[in-house]
This record gives sequence, structure tokens and C-alpha cells, in this order.
Amino acid sequence: MESLTDLFGMAQQWLFESLVQPVVFAIGLGGWLEDAFTATGWLLVGLLQIAAMLLVIGPLQRWRPVEPVTDQSAIRTDILYTLVHRLGLFRLALFFTLEPWMDDVFGWLRVQGLSTWHLDGLWPGVTDVAWVSFVLYLLVFDFADYCIHRGQHRFQWWWNLHALHHSQRQMTMWSDNRNHLLDDLLRDAILVVVAQLIGVGPGQFVAIVALTQLSENFHHANLRLWFGRVGERLWVSPRFHRRHHSISIGHESEGRGSLGGVNFGVLLPWWDMLLRTADFTVRYDPTGIRDQVEPGPRGLRDYGHGFWRQQWLGVLRLVGRA
Repeated sequence: MESLTDLFGMAQQWLFESLVQPVVFAIGLGGWLEDAFTATGWLLVGLLQIAAMLLVIGPLQRWRPVEPVTDQSAIRTDILYTLVHRLGLFRLALFFTLEPWMDDVFGWLRVQGLSTWHLDGLWPGVTDVAWVSFVLYLLVFDFADYCIHRGQHRFQWWWNLHALHHSQRQMTMWSDNRNHLLDDLLRDAILVVVAQLIGVGPGQFVAIVALTQLSENFHHANLRLWFGRVGERLWVSPRFHRRHHSISIGHESEGRGSLGGVNFGVLLPWWDMLLRTADFTVRYDPTGIRDQVEPGPRGLRDYGHGFWRQQWLGVLRLVGRA
């Protein structure tokens, strides 16, 4: 792990000195070099993720697709979402809006004597070993993600935003970041609070986010693949997560229109198994939302086809106007 960290640090330093630093000086923001260096790390992570998607997950999709690609325009919109998030544009927006406020809040709490509790100090000599602490933090973040995901399917106002993610009927490796920006803002804020509470280090936080995002790209892929009876219970597979996106299954409970669903796990299916929301049925059903295929009182619901249209309709759903 230390070797990988060193290699990543060297690549980050090279990218910063050869590309980012000259741009920062050129636009007159030399006082922001430290923040720009941190942003370079996120940019490098995004570039590596996109490379892995194109070189590994993309060929797998072409090898064993669940369904033929018929809606290229919808996929192009998903690609735009991915680029906005993985190349740092969304994180840059957070830096100028949410992060300063949260830094002030946590700074004030520390002044009041409420210091961060470090999870890796739970068992000195064991939990402070790099790979052990990484696994512990990964488990905590994955459970937090599971709870967030349950909330997105439990509360109507939150579902009104999260529904955009489920409205993709041509699911591919690009579909993970197809989210309403307000939904992403809320999720990221919760995870930042969790990170502050348990004392995860910046490097480990970046690694956990990178691993989680790349795994999510994989299990959103248009890929007919499952891990077998044992493997399905160890890590979320494309089959497991596609069940979560299946029409009238993944976002509904008993009865039509009742919010709920199955297979909320982001990395590990363990939380679904423990809390009885797991569905291990080996099927590959069409994805989407029931009101896209079954007309309601006002006909079929429109979730939009372009980035800004989708964002606007999400706001209208949130205030009960769509």
C-alpha cells in the first residue's frame, strides 16, 4: 500500500507541476496552490478511473451485454455526468460552496473541545496498521452509503431527486453518476461528516472514494455477469445491482407505488443480507421506473433527456410540480 501511495504521489506531483500549477499562476490564483495540489489528486483519480472504464469495463460490456444499445443519446448524457464528477467540476463547485462552511463548523467544534475520534486508534498495534485501518474505514463508509441509499428510497422528497438515477433505461458503466446535483450534494455532505467523526485520513478517504466509484461503474455496466452463489454474497455484482434498478422491483415494496426496494448495497451485499433487503434472484430484467412504462393520471412521466432538463425536472418533482 505504501508503494502504491508513493507512486500516486509522484504522478500527482508531475501532473501538478506540468499542467495545473502553470494554469493556476496564469489565471492569477497563486495563493491557492495548496488547494490546487489537492484538486490535482482528485483529477488524477478521475483520469485513472476513466482509463479503467475504457480499458476494462467497456470491453466486458461488449463481450456479454445484457441488452443491445439502442439509446445512444441517453448514454452520451450519462458520459457528461461522469466527466463532470470524475474530472473535478462537481468537487470544484463544492469547494467554493459547501466545504468552507463545513470547515468553519468543524473548526468551531474543535475549539469547543469536541475533537475527532480516530477509528484506527481503537486497538493500538492492530487497527493502526495501514491495510487494517483502510478496511475498517471502508466498512464504515459502505454501511453509511447503504443507509443513505435506503433513505433515498424511503422518503418521498428524497426519492423525487434520486428517481433521476433510476430513470435510465439503457444502463451502462456510465450510469453511476447520473444523479441530481442536489442528491449528490446531500450524500457528499453526509459522507464528509462521517469522515470527520471517525478521523479518516485524506489519503485513505481518496482511496475509499476511488474504489467505491470504480466498483459502482462496474456493477452499473451493461454486463451479463454474476459471481456465483458464494461470490454474490461477498461483493456487489452487476447482476445484484441490476436487480435494484429493475422496473417495479428495485424501487418498490409491497404494492404498486409503495417506496422501498431491494439490493441497496454499494460495495458489500452484507448489509442487505443483515437487514433483509437482499434479492439474489438470477435475472436480468429491464431497468427504469414503473411510471415510465405504465401511464398514470397524467400519462407517462417525463424524466428528461438532457443534463439541464433532467436537473430542472428534478427540482419540479421536489416541489410537487412534475
